[in-house]
Amino acid sequence: MIRADLTEKLLDIKRENGWTWKFITDQIGGLSPILIVGALLGQMKLVKPLAAKAGELFGLSPAEIALLNEVPNRGEGIDMPPTDPLIYRFYELVMINGPAWKALIEEEFGDGIMSAINFDMEISREPNPDGDRVRVTMSGKFLPYKYYGNDQGILPFGVKED
Repeated sequence: MIRADLTEKLLDIKRENGWTWKFITDQIGGLSPILIVGALLGQMKLVKPLAAKAGELFGLSPAEIALLNEVPNRGEGIDMPPTDPLIYRFYELVMINGPAWKALIEEEFGDGIMSAINFDMEISREPNPDGDRVRVTMSGKFLPYKYYGNDQGILPFGVKED
């Protein structure tokens, strides 16, 4: 079985049982709902205890449980640029606002990146009389670039210089 087949099986079981993602993530627990759903959709891996919980919930075989614990090919099966309108809007946010985000982060932190590995994300509903809003909060560790071959007292990392 390939990972895409397992994802389709999980989605079929979810539909057949009328489960919500909230129900599923509450049953599995242990991580952010975003990470659990991402793993069930084939973009992340579940640690062994959580893969076992998912296996019990979905009635999976040992091989399918092991597949949930394997490191996936992240981004596989996603068109670039994305064609789904909701996913495309995130892509559009980065295309349009990315240069400003980069400039502001570098001005505040120095020469580096925001980690998408050492990273937290939350999604919530924000009531609004003009129509509810989606609040997305992201927090990633700043990782300064390493300056190789530094000497003469030159900083080894691209942290903000005062």
